[in-house]
Formats: sequence, C-alpha cells, structure tokens
Amino acid sequence: MSELLPQELRVLVAVAESGGFSAAAAALGLTQSAVSHSVRGSEAKLGAVLFERGRTGASPTPAGERAVGHARRILRLYEVMGAEVRGAGRSAPGGGGLTGVLRIAAFRSAALHLLPPALERLTTRHPGLRPEVRVVRELGAGTAGEVAAGRADLGIATLGGPGETPPSLLTGVLAEEAYALVHPAGHPDPKALPLLDWDENCGSYTRAWWREQDWIPRATVKAEDDGMVLTMVGRGLGMAILPELSLREAGAGVQITDLGPRRPVRRVGYVTTPESAGSLAVRALIRELRSEKG
Repeated sequence: MSELLPQELRVLVAVAESGGFSAAAAALGLTQSAVSHSVRGSEAKLGAVLFERGRTGASPTPAGERAVGHARRILRLYEVMGAEVRGAGRSAPGGGGLTGVLRIAAFRSAALHLLPPALERLTTRHPGLRPEVRVVRELGAGTAGEVAAGRADLGIATLGGPGETPPSLLTGVLAEEAYALVHPAGHPDPKALPLLDWDENCGSYTRAWWREQDWIPRATVKAEDDGMVLTMVGRGLGMAILPELSLREAGAGVQITDLGPRRPVRRVGYVTTPESAGSLAVRALIRELRSEKG
C-alpha cells in the first residue's frame, strides 16, 4: 500500500468536517475536482470506501471514520514536532520552552474543578503553551472518543464505566471519588425524597451498587448535568447520589451524607494516544494533574 501524503490527509479531514466535497474544496482553497481526485486516490491506496456520497454531501463510512481519526492524529504530530523543535531552539535546558496549542477534552465537573489548578501551574511554567479545553459529555464515546478521533491530545474521562476505552489508547488513574447521598439540609427523612439523576451518571460500578439498595426509588427527574441536579436538590426537589467532584459546588442548602464503607466509587483519569503520550506538553500536563492528585 502506498502511503498517504499530508495533503491527502488534510483533504480527508476537511471532507469529514465540512460534510461535502464542495465545502472541503472551499476550505482548502482547491477545486472540487481536486478534492474528489484526492479522495479517490486515498481510497485506492487504502483499499476501502471512505465516504458515502449523496446529493446532500458526503459522510464517512466506518472505514472512513477510522481513516479520518488517524489522519487527524498524524497531522497533529506534524504540529507538535514544529512546536517542540521551535521551543527547544528558544529555550535553555529546563526552561519554560513549551509552546503551541494543547487540546484537552474533559467532562463538566473535571473541567471545572480538576483541570484549572493544573493548567494554572502548567501555563505559569510554560507561558507559551495555550490550552484549549472542550467540555464533552461522558455519553457514548465521551472524552476518550475525542482523543481516538484526533480532536484532543488528552482527555479527562471516567474509567471503567460502560463505554470501554479503545484499546489503542493509554490511560492512567488520577483520582478515585466516593459517591455520597445529597439532600436538602435538615430534611428528617432524605431517603424518602424523589430521586434526581442525570444521563451521564450511568457507570456500571454505580449501577451495580444501586441494584442492591432497596431504598433507592426510580429516578423521577432527569437533569441535564450534575450541576443542575445539585441545584434542584438545594431547592428541596429531591435527593441525589453524586460523586465528590460534583459535590464541590454544594451550597449551604445542601447536606451530604456518607453512604458507608461499601459506597460506590468512580475512577477519574487521563486518556491519550501513544504518540501524544510522548509529547512534552502532554507529559507536562499529566505531571501537573498527578501533582493535583497528591
């Protein structure tokens, strides 16, 4: 198989992200025929159909999704190589020479509470580094999917839940969070209140524990996220079972009750690709995240 050239990779990514050959051509400053020719050449080299063509545009096939993910990751390596080489040329050994963009995907409570202190230390040491954080819901592919698709260099994810991390990715545990019962402060019988829940609270480790509890009712309200659940609890609308990161936003109207020694625990960690794990910026961020853990 012949190797794909960088420009061919850029065309694949542009078609996937724009949804069509014409839009990709406009974004790249090429003609539509040049984009079509490039895609056909890539398909011939890879031996697979990469896009479904239709009147409304083009969408990646399963093989195309895989190819586009690899294309993003390869193109990202070119960017990282340039940033690291330029940084090494400007910086004395041990200095703050890391430059460029560091792309991070994180679920809401991690983006609010786990990342900021680590990023503050990181950018103080490396002022030329520009973190870009995207908040991603931990549903379906979640933050790990953003990393696998080449849209993030590192993801902060819940590990060991129902959505398995792709085996091609590297992971590391940053924190283990215990769940607690959260209810309106001073309520005489919080377990009798309606249950409030949110879609992302679906880890297998949590649900296995829930099935053993005969006092937990079926959720009567599903909120958008854990922050909304906490607000509703504070307004006396019900009780909830939330992890420690979410509870950092608890106000005076909320009371937190320990669920005992067999309470559910979720693992929060980082997810990255083998190639990104070797980059200086990702390694530096992982060090800061582990420092935050300590």
